[in-house]
Amino acid sequence: MFQVFRNAWKIEELRKKILFTLFILLLYRIGNAVPVPYINSELLSNYFSSLQNTVLGLYNMMSGNAFSTATIFALSIQPYINSSIIIQLLCIAIPALEALSKDGGEEGRRKISTITRYATVAIGLIMGIAYYLLIRNNGLLADGGSSFWAAIVIIMTFVGGAALLMWLGEQITEFGIGNGISIILFASIISRLPSGVATLIKNLSTGAIGVVAFIGIIIGVCVIVILVVFVSDAERRIPVQYAKRMVGRRMYGGQSTYLPMKVNMSGVMPVIFAQSIAALPATIGSFLKTPAAGSFGEKFLNFIDSDGIPYMIIYFILIIAFGYFYATIQFNPIEVSNNLKKNGGFIPGFRPGKPTTEFISKVLNRVTLFGSIYLGIVAALPIAFSGITKSAGVSLGGTSIIIAVGVAIEIVQGLENQMLMRHYKGFLD
Repeated sequence: MFQVFRNAWKIEELRKKILFTLFILLLYRIGNAVPVPYINSELLSNYFSSLQNTVLGLYNMMSGNAFSTATIFALSIQPYINSSIIIQLLCIAIPALEALSKDGGEEGRRKISTITRYATVAIGLIMGIAYYLLIRNNGLLADGGSSFWAAIVIIMTFVGGAALLMWLGEQITEFGIGNGISIILFASIISRLPSGVATLIKNLSTGAIGVVAFIGIIIGVCVIVILVVFVSDAERRIPVQYAKRMVGRRMYGGQSTYLPMKVNMSGVMPVIFAQSIAALPATIGSFLKTPAAGSFGEKFLNFIDSDGIPYMIIYFILIIAFGYFYATIQFNPIEVSNNLKKNGGFIPGFRPGKPTTEFISKVLNRVTLFGSIYLGIVAALPIAFSGITKSAGVSLGGTSIIIAVGVAIEIVQGLENQMLMRHYKGFLD
């Protein structure tokens, strides 16, 4: 990886793109440190310390701790991610949007992007209002923060920050390296690394965790990283043969190729959605009054605690379910089979049409099952480790590792592709 960056730095065009990306990330980190007025950031941070295992804790992780300190980028890229998912689902449910995304070409994609931007602002407004109400109802506002105009300033600042961050991500995508939204999310996760390492060393020095647990954490992180790197490039290749055909006096086709099918084609989205739903009871419980000792409410909250076995089982099942859901959205066996038939291609041993569709569906189900189990293991390992060692404040962050390693691989591959294109261009010139 470092060799790739060293080679890319020698190319002036890529060096400018890298510097531009770093400049945008610097602006993002500065914005993450600018507080929103009329909010008591210290009280809010203390309040969030008890919500790490809820949906709000997930939002805080994906914002680089900006959500727990109420900065101008507190909503981070969550509104954009949510709007992208909603528009993607609507493109399947609404025929007009489906035709626009598939047959509209560049103009269609531009319209879909515009719709996504407007949806981002709308979702950001909803999240901003909800966040303000959470802060107000828990008495976390500063002096003068309860007025109507103060509420407008707070909410509009949250919405403006989400819109600005979306724009910064698009600038990275157009003028920088890689996908801008992914890189911003990567920066948010990496920014938490120094404090996490400091907490780990502090717990080791104070005896909160033992040496064996410390070594286990290091080994666990290395194993998860290796597993993520290995599965990220893994794919199932289905052989495809194209029949020969005469066009005029020339013969076309006859070559052999393959149909690639990624093992983890859903990325980290099943983990994020599964974690949001699995943590929903704990999130609701955090807004309610603390139940009395020995009551049914206390027993129920202990039962659904994020370090317990029931939570891990539900979490694991939800990951598999969402893995199948996203695989179905992204890969349509009927459409792939029809495209092969139109272009004169076929899978050896299977007739075009329904037999080919059934075979592709069978392979897809097997690959998706393996990929979903892999995601479930990576996401559940830190929870199991924390539960076994009883190490307070220790979390490997399986979701964080999947996102960080996946984005790093994507950036390196993007740089390699750009350098390869420049090599061929220079060779042809």
